[in-house]
Amino acid sequence: MIIVPIIVFTLLMAAERLSPTNLGKIGGQTLLVYMVTTTVAIVIGLGISNVMDPGSGITLASGNVNTEQAPSLGQQLLNIVPTNPISAMAEGNILAIIFFVLVFGIGMTLVREEADADSSIRNGIDTIFETAEAGAEVMFKVVWGIMEYGVIGVFALMAALFGEIGIEAIGAYAMLSLTLAIAIALQMTIVYFLVILRGLVGVSPLAFLRGTREALVTALSIRSSSGTLPVSMSNAEDNLRIDEGVYSFSLPLGATINMDGTAMYLGIVAIFAANIAGVSLTITQQFAILVTALLASVGTAGVPSASLVMMAAVLTQVGLPLEVIAMIAGIDPFLDRLRTMNNVAGDLAVSTLIGKWNGALDLTTGVWADEVSTGDAIAGDPSTD
Repeated sequence: MIIVPIIVFTLLMAAERLSPTNLGKIGGQTLLVYMVTTTVAIVIGLGISNVMDPGSGITLASGNVNTEQAPSLGQQLLNIVPTNPISAMAEGNILAIIFFVLVFGIGMTLVREEADADSSIRNGIDTIFETAEAGAEVMFKVVWGIMEYGVIGVFALMAALFGEIGIEAIGAYAMLSLTLAIAIALQMTIVYFLVILRGLVGVSPLAFLRGTREALVTALSIRSSSGTLPVSMSNAEDNLRIDEGVYSFSLPLGATINMDGTAMYLGIVAIFAANIAGVSLTITQQFAILVTALLASVGTAGVPSASLVMMAAVLTQVGLPLEVIAMIAGIDPFLDRLRTMNNVAGDLAVSTLIGKWNGALDLTTGVWADEVSTGDAIAGDPSTD
């Protein structure tokens, strides 16, 4: 009931930010790096999951598994483009829905840019975008209501699970949490700290952490990338010394589409669901998970536990039981804090890189000043204050 409407509304909201006005040099660089880091995050999540095998050893007897023959890789790619978008929505073909809505949304931004300021076409497109934003807020309220009353069902399902499996269920939850923690640690250490900050920007990751600690602590506390956005922007300007022309676009866009922690979690949960359902995922199916998680992360709202909705999209794509979502909903608030912190760290690291590439990063002030004096950072072109 909620998957398709949320995907449609949130993706249209994301597409509005991808207007031709924004997608200049800085916008194109930001979007490309965000897509790369998210793809790497999913690969890390799937890789760690295949090694650690979370969920193995327990069985979900009530889960309904789609055992149809998985299509080939080529067919998976062809299926992304729907023959009939309305039919795709009715059938729950998630990849096809995401593809069509993104194309339609970007098409609307192109038409709006070409239309006269007071034309009926431009006004109509603005109305559609406003309707999408209102629809998204309505669906978030619906999800909130489901989660408020869903705690009763979550309690019952987890109680039944412990009653059927016993203490081994705790081990399954612990392994799922550990898998995510390791994946996030690798993503932040290798991708953000070593590759982006130390390698491409040439600054100290410790200085970056000092400059972003308020945003990271806020993300851990409130579990919302969007809610953390004012703190992230303040840290970017005051501490990281990124020019407003960069962070005013990259950070709001990141809070909308750059969900590295969420994307890797979707892959991890898919492996977890497959293990407790007693099925093995082929390489083709894991590729489908990668593509679905990448595109679904674009439409994931930056609000607490929004990934539970997108999780249903990923599991549906490969025919895994949706009962798994109810099983892990009880521990999701804890895991959501880690994911949100990862998301915010990624937004700020990428913004720092884009600032460096465009001469919009002042490495002589802020948290970088001490690093420059000790030779730990490489001075770049200071931005104009």
